[in-house]
Amino acid sequence: MNETPFYANGLAFSCARCSSCCRHESGYVYLSENDLSRLAGECGMNYTDFIKAWCRWIPFHKGRDRLSLREKSNFDCIFWKDDNSGCSVYRARPLQCRAFPFWDSVACSAEAWENAGKNCPGINAGETHSSAEIENFLKLMNDEPVIERDALRIGEGK
Repeated sequence: MNETPFYANGLAFSCARCSSCCRHESGYVYLSENDLSRLAGECGMNYTDFIKAWCRWIPFHKGRDRLSLREKSNFDCIFWKDDNSGCSVYRARPLQCRAFPFWDSVACSAEAWENAGKNCPGINAGETHSSAEIENFLKLMNDEPVIERDALRIGEGK
């Protein structure tokens, strides 16, 4: 059965630069190999040093951990500038950040979209994104898997 998505006529979204998705609430920014490559390059670091400095392993499912950016103690993204001027790695930000709000969990239904809009003033405002654009973000998120590892690796403190 090929059901027409609720966003078939597109969805309005323009980032209001409110930073709600980057700050003040705990969350995970999972990284893919492409994300890690871009971010490590932006920071002038190799993968191992970047992971040690800026990442954490999050227990996920069936003995697997996922690689995520760290957070500051106030739950701001580790790359949020303390002077509130924005993201210090904006050009290299992860796909998860670039794709928001066109995530499976938000673009799955009109109800989920409206619920996300309660915390994001950019949802239902500004530029209309076509269903093709939305599908492209959903496909990218699906085709670019996040980095996982076995949680029970010897010597990892688990």
